[in-house]
Amino acid sequence: MAKKLGVLGGMGPFATSVFLERVIENTQADRDQDHIDMVVLNHASLPDRTNAILQQHENEFLSAIKSDIELLEYSAVSNIAIPCNTSHYFYQDMQEMTDINIINMVTSTVGRVYSQYGIGSKVAVLATDGTIQSKVYEKELMKRNLKMHDLDPYIQKEIMEIIYSVKSNSGYTTNKLDSIIFDLIHHHGCACVILACTELSCLKINDELMPYCIDALNVLVEKSIKLSGKKLTKAIVTS
Repeated sequence: MAKKLGVLGGMGPFATSVFLERVIENTQADRDQDHIDMVVLNHASLPDRTNAILQQHENEFLSAIKSDIELLEYSAVSNIAIPCNTSHYFYQDMQEMTDINIINMVTSTVGRVYSQYGIGSKVAVLATDGTIQSKVYEKELMKRNLKMHDLDPYIQKEIMEIIYSVKSNSGYTTNKLDSIIFDLIHHHGCACVILACTELSCLKINDELMPYCIDALNVLVEKSIKLSGKKLTKAIVTS
């Protein structure tokens, strides 16, 4: 049975548009009526998630998002997708605001890594400072007996510059990101790299490197389609 999907977006707007596009592209449908009904809140003015975590302004973010969750409740959605990795630091607090299931992109993504690479695999997480310092991925990886590779500070700085260049629509090319991924796989012994920021999911990575990447946004797309009672057109390339 088809279920209405709530999308709490705007973090950032470009990433939200990519998420919506991938849901539509990957839903098995012959006509408009076969697609998923979605209620989309593109709340771009939400407080910056990284700043909220690092500056301990959690309540400011949670207060702002509470009304969004209430709107989705009023719209009678069955599941809520939030295409933003950093916001999942607040996952438990957000889930406690509602009885509607909020799809956990972090646990779903780490579950995918575990199923593909197995116990003890070394994994690099490319994400915002907020996601890294909150340890939201690291804790989940540890639960699965997976090893998280610690990025050099200058590499993390470059990742942040890439992320915010996408947010600012400054025409970033993927050469630097491709180089970072290549180095992590071939020189640091990582089995795979998690694209753990939806801005990174918006970029076209070198075809030779994509087999080593697990895209958290694609995992969220797949879970959203299945939980909405629809079928995938094909297996989404998550690695």
